Amino acid sequence: MPTIERMDIGQRMSQIVKHNETVYLCGQVAEDANQDIGEQTQTMLDKVDSLLEKSGSDRSYILSATIYLRDMNDFDAMNAVWDQWIPEGHAPARACVEAKMARPELLVEISVIAALKE
Repeated sequence: MPTIERMDIGQRMSQIVKHNETVYLCGQVAEDANQDIGEQTQTMLDKVDSLLEKSGSDRSYILSATIYLRDMNDFDAMNAVWDQWIPEGHAPARACVEAKMARPELLVEISVIAALKE
């Protein structure tokens, strides 16, 4: 039987699920949805850092990231923050799509899959 560990379990989702040396994070959004795209992106990525650390991983172990933008016109501003955040030589497979958000003030959301640290 596979070993699945769920952390920070809520009614609808777990913040972290670990399985077979892989970490899955639920979608992360900004701490304060009233900020601009740069600030929302940074606080969202800060939350990813915290969850990865809690799970036994870090941003250099990200395998895949899916980024959802409310408006694709924010692509360059989001990438300016992303490019400073992701370690050089450790860029994951990534997709970025325009999507309707759960709350209209949210500008960006990310879903991450990472390997556990060796």
